[in-house]
Amino acid sequence: MKKAVITLAALMALAGVGLWQFAGAAKMAPDITFVTLTGQKITPADLRGKVVLIDFWATSCLTCIKQMPGMIKIYNKLAPKGYEAIFVAMKYDPPNYVQNYAQTRKLPFPVVIDAQSQIAKAYGNISLTPTAFLIDKQGHIIKRYLGNHDVVVFTNTIEKALAG
Repeated sequence: MKKAVITLAALMALAGVGLWQFAGAAKMAPDITFVTLTGQKITPADLRGKVVLIDFWATSCLTCIKQMPGMIKIYNKLAPKGYEAIFVAMKYDPPNYVQNYAQTRKLPFPVVIDAQSQIAKAYGNISLTPTAFLIDKQGHIIKRYLGNHDVVVFTNTIEKALAG
């Protein structure tokens, strides 16, 4: 009986994830303006027609830091084809750490500090890093990533969205 309850709970959890992904396919990205470290404002209108990754990260997140070189490579490869990435540093990340990391690593994509957690709240109260959202050319969330992900599958998903 106990095994059946655990199996049922696991199936319900997987169904919930599947439903979230299915529902997310039609869900619009939040209508929020990003202000980068350089003071540039990026609006949802600026992003229409591009495939966009919104990546919540922190300088204290080991997985985030481990993923960063690969994210830079993907960005450099796909940005000329219409891909954009915006990296949103979490509220708890000291701004000087974020600024230093972005400068010393020469991050090629816009970096934003979410000092008031407004962006994290708009995307569903994000608290775990890395959490990322892939948005299609029309502004729909097509995929949510939590934690580590397969780089090849991730890149293929972006390329498919760029072609669509």
